[in-house]
Amino acid sequence: MSTQSLIDGLWIKGWPTSHIAGARPLAPGMKCAGRAVTLQFVPQRPDIAADKPGGEASPEYEAFEQSGPNEVMVLSSVGPWESVGGDIKFLRLKQLNVGGLVTDGSVRDTDVLLEYGFPVYSYSTTPRQGPHAHQPWACNTVINCGGVTVRPGDAIIGDQDGVIVVPAAVAEEVYDIAHSREVIEEIVKEELVKNPGPPGKYYPFITGKIKPDSNLAKLLDSKGVKYHSTSTSARSAPVTPSASHAAPGRFGMGQSRAQGISRPFSTRAYSSATSKRSVE
Repeated sequence: MSTQSLIDGLWIKGWPTSHIAGARPLAPGMKCAGRAVTLQFVPQRPDIAADKPGGEASPEYEAFEQSGPNEVMVLSSVGPWESVGGDIKFLRLKQLNVGGLVTDGSVRDTDVLLEYGFPVYSYSTTPRQGPHAHQPWACNTVINCGGVTVRPGDAIIGDQDGVIVVPAAVAEEVYDIAHSREVIEEIVKEELVKNPGPPGKYYPFITGKIKPDSNLAKLLDSKGVKYHSTSTSARSAPVTPSASHAAPGRFGMGQSRAQGISRPFSTRAYSSATSKRSVE
């Protein structure tokens, strides 16, 4: 599921923007999906540094140990150019096979991080150490990362366009909306490839408000797609769809050790074995 489709789903629900501004993949082809494990950094101050637990009890290492293949570490920096870590610290994340790391700050030891292999999204890279400017303060608390509120357990999805946050409370509904839009857009693109013409023939559309006599409605009817329109609860045509429009079924995340939830983002079942595609 692409970040574009998911952010469209959030937009349709009227949810505030969930794009973590400035977080870019460290290398082409990186993708991540998982539940958020958060780490808050605060500006450096001697008395706060003295109060912070040290060694293995430090908040960043506490957060690391709650991460794994189904989690994405989200670190809030005090500034875009401040380092949140590098080689030695993030070796532990490699050992834990973390699902990804996202920050609105910078990372260092870039060549080594690329060798580690897990997805990294950051504002930039830097050779500087971070402790002169900030320090980790709290694990798994609500944070602001790139202008977006992130709660532990939220869905974090990243691709080449960036990283978005899907609040856990609405994740299932957002997925369903996003998948529906992907189905429609794939059908529209196939039609435009086959019969070239302006996309405006079928656009714009709003999920759940497809006009029954529009070109888009007629196209969906011809493909056997069931959908909600402005005049009926659902319309369908008696054509069995091809398997090419089958949905993946969920975000792709398994059990979260941090949250102890076995099916974090279940959705209604979509299958190429059904007789109709459902677009809502």
